[in-house]
Amino acid sequence: MNSVILRIYMNQSDTYKGKTSHDAVLEYLKDSGIAGATVIHGIEGYGTHNEIHTANVLRLGVDLPVIVEVIDDEEKVRNVIPHLKEMLPGALMTLQDIEIVSDSKNLH
Repeated sequence: MNSVILRIYMNQSDTYKGKTSHDAVLEYLKDSGIAGATVIHGIEGYGTHNEIHTANVLRLGVDLPVIVEVIDDEEKVRNVIPHLKEMLPGALMTLQDIEIVSDSKNLH
């Protein structure tokens, strides 16, 4: 089976139905049976608006970058993308083929 990684780029202040977007996305992915997802909080970054957001005290930003990484079989990931697009209009999402070389299920 072909595995993929979906990366979803957003800001920590983004919300969906009263929750932070990354929390709402994690709940949706878990409820959808996706094998795994990780939220990565960035300390600095910029996007399409060319404004640097940072945790640096000298240039304090209030809207730091967040990336949600999703790994599973391609079919399962592609099935959740349409709803993710509805949840996160305008969010950048990338999809790449990956080779899983070590799987935590087989490390016992």
